[in-house]
Amino acid sequence: MTNPTRRQTALGGTVAALVTLIGGTSSAQNSGSGARAMIADLILVNGRFTTLDRGNPNPDAIAIADGRFLGVGTRAEMQALAGPETKVMDLGGRRVVPGLIDSHMHIIRGGLNYNMELRWDGVRSLGRAMEMLRAQVAVTPPPQWVRVVGGFTEHQFAEKRLPTLDEINAIAPETPVFILHLYDRALLNGAALRAAGYTKDTPNPPGGEIIRDKAGNPTGLLLAKPNATILYATLAKGPKLPPEYQLNSTRHFMREMNRLGVTSIIDAGGGYQNYPDDYAIIEKLHADGELTLRLAYNLFTQKPKEELSDFGGWAKQVKPGQGDDLYRHNGAGEMLVYSAADFEDFKVERPEMPPSMEAELEPVVRLLAQQRWPWRLHATYDETISRALDVFEKVNRDIPLEGLHWFFDHCETISDRNIDRIAALGGGIAVQHRMAFQGEDFVERYGAKAAERSPPVARMLEAGVKVGAGTDATRVASYNPWVSLAWLVTGRTLGGLKLYPQRNLLDRESALRLWTEANTWFSTEEGKKGQLKTGQLADLVVLDRDYMNVPDDEIQDIESVLTLLGGKIVFSAGDFAPLSPPLPPAMPDWSPVRTFGGYQQRAAVKDDRKYALMANCGCDSACGVHGHGHAAALGTQAPARDEAAFWGSLGCSCWAF
Repeated sequence: MTNPTRRQTALGGTVAALVTLIGGTSSAQNSGSGARAMIADLILVNGRFTTLDRGNPNPDAIAIADGRFLGVGTRAEMQALAGPETKVMDLGGRRVVPGLIDSHMHIIRGGLNYNMELRWDGVRSLGRAMEMLRAQVAVTPPPQWVRVVGGFTEHQFAEKRLPTLDEINAIAPETPVFILHLYDRALLNGAALRAAGYTKDTPNPPGGEIIRDKAGNPTGLLLAKPNATILYATLAKGPKLPPEYQLNSTRHFMREMNRLGVTSIIDAGGGYQNYPDDYAIIEKLHADGELTLRLAYNLFTQKPKEELSDFGGWAKQVKPGQGDDLYRHNGAGEMLVYSAADFEDFKVERPEMPPSMEAELEPVVRLLAQQRWPWRLHATYDETISRALDVFEKVNRDIPLEGLHWFFDHCETISDRNIDRIAALGGGIAVQHRMAFQGEDFVERYGAKAAERSPPVARMLEAGVKVGAGTDATRVASYNPWVSLAWLVTGRTLGGLKLYPQRNLLDRESALRLWTEANTWFSTEEGKKGQLKTGQLADLVVLDRDYMNVPDDEIQDIESVLTLLGGKIVFSAGDFAPLSPPLPPAMPDWSPVRTFGGYQQRAAVKDDRKYALMANCGCDSACGVHGHGHAAALGTQAPARDEAAFWGSLGCSCWAF
């Protein structure tokens, strides 16, 4: 065989230096036709492989064939699997991990809207966020809205606040603007109030409040009290993209997830996500071979008081596991019955579930257990979990739940007793990094001591409960998995608050397992993926920096430079960029994705300071032009973005940096 090491170079500036073909004939080829399947399509060398396979933790090379890992071992062993068409890729010493799996996300719904959304995920100053908003308002045509739909928290901003309604209206007097902050509130400018039809005569909906001025007119602030229905319903009033744009939007969202190293997602359903109608786009992408993520989807009830009918009808249409390795049904939830939904909003008191909860939940759980449907149930508070477990234990006495992969989502305040009850029933817990966004609010309401175990991930693992990690994106938290991994390892919020003592933190490998191998239990796919292991699906990520060794503060900034799904490249960047598969531009042409992309990486410190001053003046006295309202000034025609001209022409000393 031609010696491949003489034909490869270290990681350099050309793709030719990264990918080579091995010529000659391998021993595998000579062993007969039955061995032809053992010829590798691709061999990866010169990587730092974190396999998460305890029996083979540090191999030298990996071979891939027919979408699976053909071999994981020494370079010589992998080269023995090569044929004349085998490609060899030099990874330049970069860290390689299994493809990340998000056990709780709303990507099917999110994909339909991604191209319409301005993402503040990762933005570190309100000034920068408002400049993005101003720029998007300028290009968004009527009757479209500018939407900032979750994924951020006021605590991540240097100014530690949200924009005021006056600031939003100054930037956008005519274009509707809708800004969703977690599941606690939405900010609407005057144009959005008009578009949504909210007037002095509009009554407060159940579970929500329209804040009004002294004359009774809506101000533009909507509060979830205690649930997010008003926020969902208002957002649903906005224009939708046509189907061809939704296809494009979903492809761009999948590429964004690939950019961050995600290769699989368990979709947790969602409000205003009806089955099967709202699944038509994702199913077409699947049929057309354009999925770049593996999706397992749960079905979320849509009709209060008609939940049993929903699940009874769906049980006749689809079965858990139905589908293939790219797109498959995963069971019920995260909403099983509306009376069991305790939306997390740590700015307000804990909601008490109604007395009807158990009576409404039990027949649904019995049906699911009889049909052998796995389920997931949204539960933030221990009180809700206790009542749900009473129902699960009652059903278990009649219909054993053993082997049925059911689990709770969230569990920020779960008690040790209920952790042990879940373990005894063979259930699981899917945790998300919602506290990274709301930790400050939780501490203010419940105290730092209570926050030390919100949720107690290490205790869950010690109890033997199946635990997996995810984001709950796109509205209540960012879809960036590295923000979650940083939270699991450091215990810090995006605002920098230290929440957890050392006993509730995870080491980096344990955290990574929750994002890979452990999450396969939640889609009933154990042993199929989640590790770099012979026979598993060839999903992996080559990282732009070494997750195992970078400083804690850099974990949240990690991205992929090469993402493989089933051995095929679905994203590449940097030196690997020319290998990236083509993707049409984001549609429509005014899409925020075209201008800003998705998750916003942290900018240089001086830029964050500049934008922070622009939104929250730090001077001792108000300037003669704007007072302290500099974010509102961004909506004017003055040259606010040209610091020298702005200062010189208007005499605003607050803008001299």
